[in-house]
Order: sequence, then C-alpha cells, then structure tokens
Amino acid sequence: EGIRGQCFFQKHGMSGMPAALHTVAIEGEAQEYLYVEDIEGVLALVQMNAIEIHPWGSTLADIEHPDHIVFDLDPGPGVAWKRMLDAARTLRARLRGVGLEGFVRSTGGKGLHVVVPLNPRPDWASAKAFAQAMARTLAAESPDAFVATAAKNKRRGRIFVDYLRNARGATAVASYCVRARAGAGVATPLRWDELSRLRSASQYDINNIPRRLAGMKRDPWHGCDGLKQALPKKIREN
Repeated sequence: EGIRGQCFFQKHGMSGMPAALHTVAIEGEAQEYLYVEDIEGVLALVQMNAIEIHPWGSTLADIEHPDHIVFDLDPGPGVAWKRMLDAARTLRARLRGVGLEGFVRSTGGKGLHVVVPLNPRPDWASAKAFAQAMARTLAAESPDAFVATAAKNKRRGRIFVDYLRNARGATAVASYCVRARAGAGVATPLRWDELSRLRSASQYDINNIPRRLAGMKRDPWHGCDGLKQALPKKIREN
C-alpha cells in the first residue's frame, strides 16, 4: 500500500510461503518462528513484501544464549543530534571501563545502536540484567542526559537507553536493513571515527548506501565476529 500504508510484524509462518523460508519450534512458544539461512531466504522475504528484518540476539544453534547485547539510544523530544553522538561515545567509554568493546550503528530511524559481541555467551537473564544495570548507571551519573525508563513523560530532552532489546524473544533491526519510514533509511554499521561526520541516524538510505558499500575497503565492524569478551560479574565503579 506504499510508504503510508499499514505495516505489521510477522514472526510466524503461514501457508504458501516460499520454500526458502523455514520455521522452527522454540520452547515455550505456541507457534513456530520464521528464520532464513541464506540470501535466497532474504530474497524470499523481500518477495513477500517484508521491509524491515528484526532478528533475535541469538542463533538457532544456541537459542537460549545471546551472542551480543544491543543498547538502543533513543532520543526524546528536544534532543540535539550532537548529544546523540556524545551519548554513544559516553556509552562506549563506560563499556570499556568494564572490559567490553562496542560497535556503533545508525538505525536508519532516529537513534544509534551500540552493539556488544559476547563470547562466551551468557543466558538471557544475565544479558538483560547487565544491560539494565548499565542503562541505570548512565542515568544515575548523568540524569539530565539519560533515562533508563521507557515512560514518555520522562524522556523529553533526554536519551532513553533502551536495554529491553536484550530479553528473550526481543529483537533489534538488522544491519543494512531498510526501514519502513519516509526516506527509506538504512541501519548502517559505522567506524567510531565516522561518528563526527554523521549528520543523522538516517543519513544512509537506499539511494546512497550502495555508494558507501562500493567505497569501503574494510568492514567497519572488522574484528567483531572473532572478539572474545564476557560479561563482567558487576559494573565496576570508576
């Protein structure tokens, strides 16, 4: 129905799906979940008019243990873009303070993601608890800049550190995914030294992302997949 038409989220299979789409039973879930294995599966989603793809934080090989944490920095009304860039850098520094390296991604919408790869993998409860503790720490240290609650009335002029994407069954937009928004922004992995040149979370879109990809000499998240880092037992105070 076009960009202004009604969209919906679909997690489960249905009759008549292309053969490249698969379903899997997950313990505790009443219906099987969709998954893809290869580019043919992604193209099948596109042919079904899927726009955004939001995967879990774990793989089929180990559903109960996420292999990364996502911190979603979501600006409330009145937050200038420069403050978003500063917030991402602050979060990176705080993560480094507990021995973790994060990777930054523009969301193609309004905010930024800081993604923390984990190996060995924690369980879901541990991943969410750590993400929540980090969000609350930032909010306590800089209450005028950050908030750790999703309540709309507390977010004006502040950045919500959304840790809820790290619960079992929660999802986050995939890298290089087009967003179902005006302008068709693309969630784009970035090097940290590129942040100062980023003008908005939707700077890269379906028109200019091919040029960026063609000009890249190396993956901006180079080293992410092989990084060995585990969650600390607690957040150490600096």
